Amino acid sequence: MTVQYNDFVIRFANVNGSGSASANGMFAKALFRMGIPVGTRNIFPSNIQGLPTWFEVRVSEKGYLGRREGVDIMVAMNAETFEEDVASVSPGGYLFYDNSKPLPKNLRRTDINEIGVPLATLMLGEFTDPKQRSLFKNICYLGVLSALLNIEFEVITGMVSKQYKGKDDLIAPNIRALEVGRAYARDYLECPLPLQVRRTDKVGDRIMIDGNTASGLGAVYGGATVCAWYPITPSTSLAEGFERYANQLRKDPDTGESNFAIVQAEDELSAIGIVIGAGWNGARSFTATSGPGVSLMSEFLGLAYFAEIPAVLFDVQRAGPSTGMPTRTQQSDLMAAAYASHGDTKHVLLLPSTPKECFDFAADSFDLADRLQTPVIVVSDLELGMNDNLSEPFAWDDARRYDRGKVLTAEDLDGMERFGRYLDVDGDGIGYRTLPGTHPEKGSFFTRGTSRDEYAAYTESPEAYERNMQRLLKKWDTAKTLVPEAEIQSSGQRCGVIYFGTSATPMPEALDLLAEEGIEVDTCRVRAFPFTAEVEQFVADHEVVFVVEQNRDAQLRMLLTNELDTNPAKLVSLCYYAGLSLSAEFIRSGVSEYFNANKLPRLSEVKS
Repeated sequence: MTVQYNDFVIRFANVNGSGSASANGMFAKALFRMGIPVGTRNIFPSNIQGLPTWFEVRVSEKGYLGRREGVDIMVAMNAETFEEDVASVSPGGYLFYDNSKPLPKNLRRTDINEIGVPLATLMLGEFTDPKQRSLFKNICYLGVLSALLNIEFEVITGMVSKQYKGKDDLIAPNIRALEVGRAYARDYLECPLPLQVRRTDKVGDRIMIDGNTASGLGAVYGGATVCAWYPITPSTSLAEGFERYANQLRKDPDTGESNFAIVQAEDELSAIGIVIGAGWNGARSFTATSGPGVSLMSEFLGLAYFAEIPAVLFDVQRAGPSTGMPTRTQQSDLMAAAYASHGDTKHVLLLPSTPKECFDFAADSFDLADRLQTPVIVVSDLELGMNDNLSEPFAWDDARRYDRGKVLTAEDLDGMERFGRYLDVDGDGIGYRTLPGTHPEKGSFFTRGTSRDEYAAYTESPEAYERNMQRLLKKWDTAKTLVPEAEIQSSGQRCGVIYFGTSATPMPEALDLLAEEGIEVDTCRVRAFPFTAEVEQFVADHEVVFVVEQNRDAQLRMLLTNELDTNPAKLVSLCYYAGLSLSAEFIRSGVSEYFNANKLPRLSEVKS
């Protein structure tokens, strides 16, 4: 028997609200603790319970953690989706199901392997409470899988003990359910399977965390003291993460009083209004939302842009438009976020690809907002925000000091003949600001979104308006020098690939697949908008640039076309927008088909 180690996709099909999330999460974390790289994807419905949910784990010692087409092991626990779950198993794969009731003949496949375990029957003899039987059935199948896949049993039992610490009465029955499943597999099934896991050291010092939690923690470290938000999937857990960590780290050690404020507003417009008001008064403030919230916040974002008030917005994207698919992932808010509001506006975007970047960019966003006196939008998505991902460990320099930008003190004002809020003194497009109440006579005491001159006096003078708008463009040029640079890998190829965000996850595997076909391309991962100079140079240096993104309308390509002096004909779109995460196979096939259609030479042909 040929054994394949640490390389498969397993999918759990359950009913939402059935308690399966705990068992499925423990499965992924057990492999992680064995040093095996894993990527998780929770595919769930937009209701509370009763509808189908899937949890997928990509196991890859090579570190390929993007979504892969096909399923090697299907744990089918939902009768309503059984037919499609069976159909999704790759030929030669395994169907694991509860055979307490026989499998209908019309659902059988001759090209896959069936693993039937009477889970309900096994739990019937162990637990008298019907609710316990249902819940522990999930733990029981985890025990079966531990034997089938050769998972170190003490790793799983150790996780149970840790997870239920403080609820000791739950530890013993959970471990009993694990033991029942493991014993059944050893007694009645051929195990382990040819698909197995074994301990390795490929995880290194990486941690496992979701992007929303990382962003919430980054906001705490970035100095945020005000969070105003309105619940919306998939961003809610970001605000909850901030609150959890702020309760640990932002309380006065002597009095126990909170040094932060969290306001659950009545709607998204109110949330961003609170953020802007707090920013005007000097607090580092933020909100978290998704596409529909960005739409509602656009008018206030224009106010913050024009009045030049620091504010931070986290946009965790989902599939739109309108309500769309609230629990599916996409990268479809790019244009809406970049040009949010009517009139001529441009907003700074930070585009993280990993939980570590979620942490880093969250902290950096407050420095940028203060330095530039403008809204900064951290654009993530459901794939990154709500799924546990492998991540480099977070780091923080305790010597780091917040960059509050150009804020004048009372002493500064006393030394000035006249304060000009919107004067460009330094040639970078950024004026000096004051916080309300800094000085009894000088400084700013209110703001508004109407046109004004350099001294904040209301005017509709065409010349004053044009000077102000040109200064804002100069500030935009300054932003290009402050945002994170793109990550470029170049070896002088004729073709390049530009991508951002979670499109980075499948990219290493896609590049390896293309290399096997004799196709090599340079890559540019965009990490911010405005685009930095090396992005423009990357486009200029290549004859063809594939733009990989997860939306229908090629929004990154539109931004590149709008903002760079480039020929749009050289930008070739590869757009995936079905609501699932991007796969390496999609990227490979798109690039390969273009090479074939345009008869571009491959490496093997060039060398020959």
